[in-house]
Amino acid sequence: MPLSRRGGGAPVRAVYALRKFTMFGPVRHPVRAHPVRAYVDALVHSSARSDPLAAARHRVFIATRLTGVLVAFAFLPVLLVMHGAPTLVEALAFAWCLTPLIAIWDLSRTGAYERAHLISVVTFGGLIATIAAATGGISSFAAPWLAVLPLSSTISASRRVAAAAILIALAIALGLWAGGSLGWLPVAAATSPALYLFGVISAACVAAAVGLGAGSLTRLSEQSKLLGEARYRMLARNMTDVITRHGKNGAVSFISPGAEQLLGVPTVQLLGHGLFDRVHVADRPAFLTALADAASKGVDASVEYRLRCGPLAYDDATPRPPKFVWVEMRCRALDESQGAERFRGPQVVAVTRDISRRKSDEHALESARTEAERANDAKSRFLATMSHELRTPLNAIIGFSEMLTHEADLALDSAKREDYARLIRESGEHLLGVVNGILDLTRIESGHFVIVPEPFAVGPLIEACREMMTLKAEKAGVTLRADFPSDLPEMVADKRALRQVLINLLSNAIKFTDRRGAVTLSARVDGDALIITVTDNGIGIAENDLERLGHPFFQARSSYDRPYEGTGLGLSVVKGLVELHGGRIEISSRLGEGTKVTVRLPLDCERAMPARPPVVEALPSRNTIESVNIPQTDKVKRSA
Repeated sequence: MPLSRRGGGAPVRAVYALRKFTMFGPVRHPVRAHPVRAYVDALVHSSARSDPLAAARHRVFIATRLTGVLVAFAFLPVLLVMHGAPTLVEALAFAWCLTPLIAIWDLSRTGAYERAHLISVVTFGGLIATIAAATGGISSFAAPWLAVLPLSSTISASRRVAAAAILIALAIALGLWAGGSLGWLPVAAATSPALYLFGVISAACVAAAVGLGAGSLTRLSEQSKLLGEARYRMLARNMTDVITRHGKNGAVSFISPGAEQLLGVPTVQLLGHGLFDRVHVADRPAFLTALADAASKGVDASVEYRLRCGPLAYDDATPRPPKFVWVEMRCRALDESQGAERFRGPQVVAVTRDISRRKSDEHALESARTEAERANDAKSRFLATMSHELRTPLNAIIGFSEMLTHEADLALDSAKREDYARLIRESGEHLLGVVNGILDLTRIESGHFVIVPEPFAVGPLIEACREMMTLKAEKAGVTLRADFPSDLPEMVADKRALRQVLINLLSNAIKFTDRRGAVTLSARVDGDALIITVTDNGIGIAENDLERLGHPFFQARSSYDRPYEGTGLGLSVVKGLVELHGGRIEISSRLGEGTKVTVRLPLDCERAMPARPPVVEALPSRNTIESVNIPQTDKVKRSA
């Protein structure tokens, strides 16, 4: 059988065809194909053209059968010249050589590869049996061809075809032997050595051709396997997703190179339980559950979890915070058709994808939603509080001013007029205080509150604030005391802002202290800081309200659920002013026992502000939370 690329050698042409087949499909060579090759390719069934190995098998089958038919009829003129007209047996033998065309036609029409081989085996076996029966039975020169019959079935890659060929060859051999022994076959003349040699040589040639074809198909299969492995290796290496195969207990037996880019460690460190050791402790149950469900229930499972990046331990033994990345894993069981029977126990294939950006977007969306809800709550609190705080003094102002307008009709005396004027003034001052509180808080939060530092004596300022609040304390039945040394040093700060801080703290303490209670204002120096403390023995603050103190429009409730007038802006303004000076405020309280507010301010806010931003601290308490942390926000800025 010719094996050159241009001479019609089907096995070699099949290998050449595979070389031109890439992962993107068959390459259309611009050079025109050989006519014989084009004819053989045209006979290949359409179902086999997409698979290079299957197409090569079809070409080998078609080419070898066509070659056999052509060779057989090429000897017909030689036989006619040498022996004259053929005998009936010879004519039948030559006619039988046309039967492979039936197998070729069936394969080209239906694509049934195994059936075409069975037809070829049966027809070839019939030809051998006919020639051997007419030329001496088991001793015929055609008997050696029986060994070629099972050999020719090897290129089918089918156990059923090979078994059928072996059984047919054995049946023919036993039939020829039995027929000769029992005298059922005609006695033929002794076969000449030359003719017997021709039978052996022709059988050897056919066997060699079949062997070469089988070898070519084997090489073709190996090349196809290597091409497929290289293709999948290239895909796995260039994919950002990580492909893993998990065995018993989730152990990793294969992991794609994409894991090295995702986690920053060699893939060899992730085999076995190396990947599981990097799963966040809180996510390990969900990780194992997904693998178990996929392996035992045969269902597709999905789970989101965190994987640790970088080395688990460093050579310098320096503690470093672990870095985790959010991933999503989709896994499914590996069935037997995909080779799972080669492994012990169930196998699971998983695809893991980095979803850190998606998680970040979800977190940002959740933060935005929370911020929107907080703003909406603040708006609701503002409307609920302001509707009362603004309406009440306005009603008083409008009502009493109207009464003064109709003074003659109502016959008001001087005492009444004076009383109404006083109520109008008090309502106006209250309204002005509410508006000033809102404006101050707005300026502080927007960073437009101007701090004007100046040196001043602290003692006189504290005493002036105490005297200013004395009348309010007397009206509320509360004792107001001041406790501070006379030698307090000067400090550099905004005197107006500090006065507002003291008045707001004293006003709150007096407001939430019952009659016969006491409020104490004290001050002392601690290093380079001034410590101001306002203590009362009033209603106190519940533990769950401490954390919300200082929020705009929030006012804690007493144990008697008794409401108090006010907008809840006083402490918010105090917080902002203290932060602008680089200080901090601490609150400790016990329900029913009283409240203690401590303000720590640097003596020189100009020098201390850049180096000492407000520090968030908490004071431990035995029964309650005794401090409210006042973090410095980016919105509160100092301007001078």
